[in-house]
Amino acid sequence: MPVSELITPDHLDRQALIYVRQSSPHQTLTNQESLRLQYALRQRAVECGWPAESVHLIDADLGQSGSTAEGRRGFQDLVTRVTLGQVGIIFSYDVTRLSRNCSDWYQLLDLCGFRRCLIGDRDGIYDPSSINGRLLLGLKGQISELELHTIKARLTAGLINKARRGELALILPVGLVRDELGRVVKHPDREVQSRIELVFASFLRLKSLAKVMRHLNAETLPLPRRDRFGDVAWRRATIRSVGAILRNPAYAGAFAYGRTRSVRTTPGRPAVQKPLPVEQWRVLIRDHHPAYIDWTTLERIAGMIRDNHSEYQRNQTRGAPRRGQALLHGITYCGECGHKMVVQYKSRPTYICNHIRQQHGEPVCQYLPAKPLDAYVIEQFFAALAPAELDLYDRVHGEFRRASDDVRKAREQQLERLRYHASLAERQFHKSDPDNRLVAGELEKRWEAALRELRAAEEEQARLANPPSEIVPLDDATRQALIAAGTSLPQWWRDGRFTREQQKALLRCLIDKVVLHRLAADRVHCRIVWRGGETTSTELPVTTGTLKTMTNFAEMKERILAAAKSGQSDDDIALSLTRDGFRSPRHDRVLPSTVKTIRLKHRILVEKRQSHPRHIRGKWTVPQLAKELKVEKHWLYDRIHKGTITITRDAKTRLYLFPAKPDTLRVLRRLQQGLVNTVRF
Repeated sequence: MPVSELITPDHLDRQALIYVRQSSPHQTLTNQESLRLQYALRQRAVECGWPAESVHLIDADLGQSGSTAEGRRGFQDLVTRVTLGQVGIIFSYDVTRLSRNCSDWYQLLDLCGFRRCLIGDRDGIYDPSSINGRLLLGLKGQISELELHTIKARLTAGLINKARRGELALILPVGLVRDELGRVVKHPDREVQSRIELVFASFLRLKSLAKVMRHLNAETLPLPRRDRFGDVAWRRATIRSVGAILRNPAYAGAFAYGRTRSVRTTPGRPAVQKPLPVEQWRVLIRDHHPAYIDWTTLERIAGMIRDNHSEYQRNQTRGAPRRGQALLHGITYCGECGHKMVVQYKSRPTYICNHIRQQHGEPVCQYLPAKPLDAYVIEQFFAALAPAELDLYDRVHGEFRRASDDVRKAREQQLERLRYHASLAERQFHKSDPDNRLVAGELEKRWEAALRELRAAEEEQARLANPPSEIVPLDDATRQALIAAGTSLPQWWRDGRFTREQQKALLRCLIDKVVLHRLAADRVHCRIVWRGGETTSTELPVTTGTLKTMTNFAEMKERILAAAKSGQSDDDIALSLTRDGFRSPRHDRVLPSTVKTIRLKHRILVEKRQSHPRHIRGKWTVPQLAKELKVEKHWLYDRIHKGTITITRDAKTRLYLFPAKPDTLRVLRRLQQGLVNTVRF
C-alpha cells in the first residue's frame, strides 16, 4: 500500500527517479556513507509502491556542483523526462542534491507542478502543484542556497583573515621555500638564486621579455622551474617562464593574496582568472620575507612590461623598440585627433593615423613622412643629451661588464651542478648490486646521460670562455679626447655603432612622446614632450606632391621668373633660392629642373635654338588647342588615348594636329558639355 496519501495510481504508472550527486570528486571518494544513503533511496521508492523495473537511477552528476545547471548532464536528463511526462516522483536525499540555485530550483518546481510530478526527500513527500508543498519546497530551496553562500563566506573569511596576517600557506614560486618553522626563505641552492637574479638583471638591461629569453637560450642557461612533484627542474627559457618570474611579487619579498578575479565568460565553461591592478589586491604585505629585488624595482619592471605591449590603440602604450627604420615608432601621436600613430612601410617609412578609418570608415587622418621628422627629433635629442654623454657610456660599459660577469657565474654554477649530478650517478652505479642487471643497467644509463650533459656544458664553456667585448672601456687618453670633442655620441650614431633597437631605446630615455599636426601640405607642427613634462615645439617642412601645394610657391615663382628674365642660369637661381629657405616639392633644396619647369611654362627661353611651341599654318597642336579651350592639355591627351577623340598623328611632325577653325572649338565644347560622346577629325 502507498505510504503517502499524495501518491496516486497515476504516479505509480510512471517512473520513479533517484537523483544522486556529490559536489566534488573529493567528496565522492571520501564521503562514502552519504553516497550509500543516496543510493538507498531506490529501496524507499520500492516501498512506496513503484515496481523495481520502474525505478531509475541518475548518478551522472557525481563530482558536479549544484550551484548551476550548466554542465550537469544528469540534471538535464531529469528535466527532460519530467517535461515529457514520464516521471511520477523524484527522490533525492535532500533538496540540496537537486539544486543550490533558486533560479533552477523554482523552474523545476513549476515544471513538476505542471506535470503532476511529486518530489521526495528524507523528510517526506511533497506535491509541487499544491500551495503547501510549493511553500515547503520553496523554503527548502532558499535555505539550501543560503547554506551554500554561508559556508563559502565562512571559509573565505577564514582564508582572508589568515592571509591578512601573512600566515596563509600559498604555493611559493621556485627560488623560495619554507623552513622547518614555516618561514619563507630563499632556496638553499646558490645556482637557483643566481639564475633568478640573472633574469631580473638581464631584463633591466635588455628591457624585453623576448630578448631575455633569447639571451638565456643563446648562453645555454636554463631556468629553474617546479615539476609536478614540486621539485626544482631545469628547463629551457620561454617567454611565459621569464614573465612568470618578473611579474611575481613574491620575489620582491611581498605576500600577496587575491591578485586575480574569476570571470565566467561562457556558460558551462570553467571561470577564467583575470589579473587585477595592485590597488585592488585583497592583501599585500611588503617585506614579508627575504627578497631578490625591492618593491620599487618590481613596479618599474611591471611598467616596462606594460609599456612593451603592442596593442597601442587599446592600451596606449609605446611598445618594445623594434628594428624598423622609423625611429619614432610607438611614441608618435596625432595632433589632429589625439590617437596614436602607426608606421607604414611601403616606398618610404610614413607615420599614419588610421584609428578613425578603422573604427568609423572615415579617411585616414594624416600621412606624414618619417625621415624629416626623425632627423629633427634626433637633433633635439643630441642637444639635450650632450652634457651626459660620457656618463652614459660609462654606465653602459659597467652594465655590460656586470652582465658578462653574471653570465660567467651562471655557467660556473651550472657546471658545478652537472658535475655533482654526474658524481652522484657514478656513486649510485658503484653501490648497486652487479647481479641485479635491471637496476645496474638503468643506473649506468643515467650515469652516461649525466656525463654527456656535463661534457656538452664544458665544451660550450670552453667555446665561450673569452668572448670578444662589444664595448671597449675608455682609457685616459680617449676620455680626454671625448671631453674635448663633446660630440662623441652623435658620431657613434652616424657610424652605425647602435642598432635600430638601441637608437629607439636611447630616444625613449628622454622623450615621452611626439605630437605631430600637419598645418599645410608642406608644413608640420612637431611638439616633443620630454620626460618630466618640458616640451619643444617647431614647424618643419615636409615633402609634398606638387609645386602648387607649397605655401611659398607664389613667392618662389615670382623670384624665378624675375631672375630668369635678368639672364641668370637655372643652377644659380636654384642655389640662391636654396640659401633663402626655398625647396622643391620632394627635396630639401631647390633643383635646377624645378627652375627650368617654371621658366619654360611661362615661355622664358634661354637660347633661341631651344625647343619652343610649334606654329603650323592652319593647325593647332594639343597645347595650343588646350589654351584656346582653356583646359589642361592632359584633358585632350586622355580622351585621345581613350578613343573619345579620334585623330591620327601627322606623318611629318608626328604630332596631333587639329584644324584651326571655329568648328573645332564648337565640337570640342559640346564634348565638354556631354552633348556628344565621340568626336572625329
